[in-house]
Amino acid sequence: MAAAAADSAMEVVPALAEEAAAEAVGPSCLVQLPGEVLEYILCSGSLTALDIGRVSSTCRRLREVCQSSGQVWKEQFRVRWPSLMKHYSPTDYVNWLEEYKVRQKAGLEARKIVASFSKRFFSEHVPCNGFSDIENLEGPEIFFEDELVCILNMEGRKALTWKYYAKKILYYLRQQKILNNLKAFLQQPDDYESYLEGAVYIDQYCNPLSDISLRDIQAQIHSIVELVCKTLRGINSRHPSLAFKAGESSMITEIELQSQVLDAINYVLYDQLKFKGNRMDYYNALNLYMHQVLIRRTGIPISMSLLYLTIARQLGVPLEPVNFPSHFLLRWCQGVEGATLDIFDYIYIDAFGKGKQLTVKDCEYLIGQHVTAALYGVVNVKKVLQRMVGNLLSLGKREGIDQSYQLLRDSLDLYLAMYPDQVQLLLLQARLYFHLGIWPEKSFCLVLKVLDILQHIQTLDPGQHGAVGYLVQHTLEHIERKKEEVGVEVKLRSEEKHRDVCYSIGLVMKHKRYGYNCVIYGWDPTCMMGHEWIRNMNVHSLPHGHHQPFYNVLVEDGSCRYAAQENLEYNVEPQEISHPDVGRYFSEFTGTHYIPNAELEIRYPEDLEFVYETVQNIYSAKKDNTAE
Repeated sequence: MAAAAADSAMEVVPALAEEAAAEAVGPSCLVQLPGEVLEYILCSGSLTALDIGRVSSTCRRLREVCQSSGQVWKEQFRVRWPSLMKHYSPTDYVNWLEEYKVRQKAGLEARKIVASFSKRFFSEHVPCNGFSDIENLEGPEIFFEDELVCILNMEGRKALTWKYYAKKILYYLRQQKILNNLKAFLQQPDDYESYLEGAVYIDQYCNPLSDISLRDIQAQIHSIVELVCKTLRGINSRHPSLAFKAGESSMITEIELQSQVLDAINYVLYDQLKFKGNRMDYYNALNLYMHQVLIRRTGIPISMSLLYLTIARQLGVPLEPVNFPSHFLLRWCQGVEGATLDIFDYIYIDAFGKGKQLTVKDCEYLIGQHVTAALYGVVNVKKVLQRMVGNLLSLGKREGIDQSYQLLRDSLDLYLAMYPDQVQLLLLQARLYFHLGIWPEKSFCLVLKVLDILQHIQTLDPGQHGAVGYLVQHTLEHIERKKEEVGVEVKLRSEEKHRDVCYSIGLVMKHKRYGYNCVIYGWDPTCMMGHEWIRNMNVHSLPHGHHQPFYNVLVEDGSCRYAAQENLEYNVEPQEISHPDVGRYFSEFTGTHYIPNAELEIRYPEDLEFVYETVQNIYSAKKDNTAE
């Protein structure tokens, strides 16, 4: 039913319902009510889908009112899954009952898969082919994604493990879709809007759980363009750019008119809206994400240039991107159209430096060196995206806290999507997979991503034989070790060799020396690290050295550490630990401690009872003292 018709009907329904209620004397009168009144009653929100199913089976009259394509089932679908309604047009014919069934089935399948992930992948990263079950699912992918979002949005501090794996699955699904879109995009011919669109794909790929769309970013930029037009009107009320309609891409040829546009852009961007280059936090990945540039109003030369370029082109100024070394620039032609031009026929615009206009000499002074004329040339979309991803790649290599190397992994994926035969990056990707232990679910599986990468490298560059051979050997050794693994190691506190272990998994602790908060997710009766690690960490300087229990802890800064027992103490004011891997090990935070999930409890079956005793002794005593 069209939205307008539905709204019109709903306006008269309350009055009709009141009138009918006065005349109704029994259940048999219900079916005698007008159709729109019955519809209004059944859409009131108090009935579930099961109720509607039962109502529709009572008689022909109610079955007609509850027809599968009607308002009743549409309302059931909308109330249950409101975020999905944006995917339907009011004019489309939709079998809402069938949609409801398909969405419900997709939800059950999603929950089944999420529930299986902890048991399958607790001991290692989700492997390369770990998502194969998801890829083979039937039904619309948006239904499956919507259920994952519902899991992530579950209230409270429970279901942490479900949320952990739902996030990983959703991350994977969206990245695959974005990567496919990016590859298709790179096959398209260049145009001025392509620079922004490509940058948004990079933004989306690195932030797949954020609600980022090209349409929203274009709308935000359009609002800036409107402000520029307002300023431009004050400079020249007859400026031709003011007559442009949305979506037009006409270019102004007169330099003076172009200059007026650039003056208006500089005023709005840098004086009115306070955009600026981020000199204080230059090496931050957020500076490269277009949605963050618009939110934070700051960025680095390449992201600020893309914003400036997009605004200028929409207002008829044909700026072009210049892949200048160390500092991305835009160029503005001052020569006669059709004439032979050189680098001195352009003015170069530094969007990072508040739109400052530079000569060739100024550009060289900016970076402190002389460069060849070729580096002042315009670059296409692919080269611009290559530079953006290259910046992200450099930042990914610098990251120290993020032990999942997510930014490095994402930027490698993006770079290799554009340039699949980059030997050094393929080698880096292989080393990264090896370091993180990202293997297939079945270790003996022949289709092993690391080996595929290494084989590709060997084909491209036989000179890499030594590095490739080393990684192949260690990959095969890993497969053999995995074949020999049997069961899981179970640690019982009651065993004599564990008598010195004072703390348990799930307890929120504080480091005595460094002051960080953390939660314990594993322990050893003595330090199990190698001699080199013990020497580097100066463990021998501790009073009890390495002959004391050591604990695996998740730290609030996102790192994972191995701490000596004598350096830990109870946190008297326990708070949630904002670590990305908390859900991998724990199912709930109670306010005083974490409850291990089923897989972790199997490995430490006696710890939970000790945790309860500790919480009772430590935190209950604290409450009693406070009350006194």
